[in-house]
Amino acid sequence: MDPRRRNLVLGSLLIAMFLSAMEGTIVATAMPTIIGDLGGFALFAWVFSLFLLAQVATIPIYGRLSDVIGRKRVFAVGIMIFLAGSFLCGASQSMVFLIMARVVQGIGAGAVLPVASTIVGDIYSLQERAKVQGYISSAWALASVAGPTLGGLIVQTIGWSWIFWINIPIGLLALIGVWVFHQETLTKKRHSIDWLGSLTLVIATSSLILALVQGGVVWAWSSPQSYLSFGGFAVFAALFIWRESRAKEPILPLDLMKRRSIAAANLIALVAGGVTYGITSFTPTFAQGVLGTSSIAAGLIIATLSIGWPVAATLSGPVIIRRGYRFTGLVSLFITLAATLLFALLLKPGVNPWALAGVTTIFGFGLGGATTTSLLAVQTVVSYAQRGVSTGANMFARTLGSTLWVAILGSVMNGVIVNRLASLHIVLGHTPKFQQKLDVTNVLLDPAERARLGAVQLRALTHTLAAGIDHAFWWVFATAAIGVALGLLMPKGVPTEAERQGDAVRTPSTPA
Repeated sequence: MDPRRRNLVLGSLLIAMFLSAMEGTIVATAMPTIIGDLGGFALFAWVFSLFLLAQVATIPIYGRLSDVIGRKRVFAVGIMIFLAGSFLCGASQSMVFLIMARVVQGIGAGAVLPVASTIVGDIYSLQERAKVQGYISSAWALASVAGPTLGGLIVQTIGWSWIFWINIPIGLLALIGVWVFHQETLTKKRHSIDWLGSLTLVIATSSLILALVQGGVVWAWSSPQSYLSFGGFAVFAALFIWRESRAKEPILPLDLMKRRSIAAANLIALVAGGVTYGITSFTPTFAQGVLGTSSIAAGLIIATLSIGWPVAATLSGPVIIRRGYRFTGLVSLFITLAATLLFALLLKPGVNPWALAGVTTIFGFGLGGATTTSLLAVQTVVSYAQRGVSTGANMFARTLGSTLWVAILGSVMNGVIVNRLASLHIVLGHTPKFQQKLDVTNVLLDPAERARLGAVQLRALTHTLAAGIDHAFWWVFATAAIGVALGLLMPKGVPTEAERQGDAVRTPSTPA
């Protein structure tokens, strides 16, 4: 492809990725205002849960479809569904309508990141791809900072509907750029779509995510809803495996997933997703709730994650070519493990916030190298015809890891807080508000509520929250240690010349 056209395609893909990355933070910023207009506070969690559910459940399907009917077509369909959902979200007149519109948005969002990453894998060689991953990481970092700022500005000026409607011109720009400038080739072959496999995968994934996101929050782990959700996951996961072992063109080929290098890379992505969630969720909470910093300062601390991430992503390619996937992955995972240990030791009341920012930068370097290595591994060792499904599976694993650790780390933290509160009833008094496990974080993060606390109560609650986060973070440390062990499963050798250039076996094709 002509370098100028390739740069225009990359620019369009970066716009789409920026849009996808910004979605979560910009909506979170506007939710208090949206609830004030639409009501339905009890349904608040579903605005995010069902979006995540729809997005994660469809990622592997889009990945496979991009191999069958072409990247451009699947990307275009995903963007259009996402923009249709965005329009409906902005036009919502009730919380129920908004939630349904978010499901539509999530179905479209499932295509954006995996298909965009697959196109990058198609048009760039291995060494170039690592450099491009640095650009992608920078786009995500910019989105994490711009999302809250832009969301607040839009809500205060032109109204919350525009946090959704602003997606439309930006998304159309990305779509036009990819459609016009990306030259794709498709094989002249009649494909069969594994719709039954797709259906069982969606139901199994949805059941698992619903159980993890809502369990312990909206309903108890021992409730009928939890049993039903986990049971649904087990049944439909078994049906999915059965179907994929017999389908002519499976939506997620089991033979591909059995390959050691791909399995190891996807497990590392799962672990990296969990560690990333631990950093991005606990760091701001600790900074504001325990240290008493402002939300801006807490945001700046976590923003340092974006300093090391793109640097490591850019350096990964040359190191992989010289030393191989195992060496690069292990070094990155060891850095992540060291940063996790430092963080766990620092999470004490009175720590300097800048020390946390420094360790977060190290985290970015480790996680940036680990995630980039796992992604490049699954893209490079497969043929062009399987790159979409392989990339989608890797993205699915990373997102699923974040979702799994939502439940695990939240349960650990809340369990510690409950036990601590039980022994603090004399200090806190008998007010029921202070005896509820979830109110500790809410009280400490609300400046007005925090100001009403006495010195003794404030100290008791901040130490309680710190203890909960500290215990949860040792689980993050254990997760990072598992990641190091998984790194040993990565292939030792360096990529072949064909793999470096991205010249995987292609079938004779015609322009699309």
